[in-house]
Amino acid sequence: KSTRSVMETLDRVEAAAKAEGFFIIARVDHSGAAESVSLSLRPTALLVFGKPQGGTPPMQCDQRTGIDLPLKALAWKDEAGQVWLGMADPAVLKARYGLGAACDAPLNAMQGVVHKLLESATTG
Repeated sequence: KSTRSVMETLDRVEAAAKAEGFFIIARVDHSGAAESVSLSLRPTALLVFGKPQGGTPPMQCDQRTGIDLPLKALAWKDEAGQVWLGMADPAVLKARYGLGAACDAPLNAMQGVVHKLLESATTG
């Protein structure tokens, strides 16, 4: 849950990600794209960001994890006007791709970063 607008929330994720050494790959304004073709969508935007030091180890375990990487953060405003921020839990990669114990440490590290980014973008 965020007390800021969708764009302000993503700005905070972007700043925190950059501070952690991530590269910003893309920012997608889904609602702006919908509006450009005369469709309606509540404010919704996506930030795509990554860091080879974090993303490469899971791909070394199974290259298919590259479908889910780099990391993504989605901010959206729900029907009640509340803004939310969400990211996929990297632990899902272990189950989705049947990754072995060799991939636990990098996935745990990635999971810690995800929680830190979510927290820093939605509090304070």
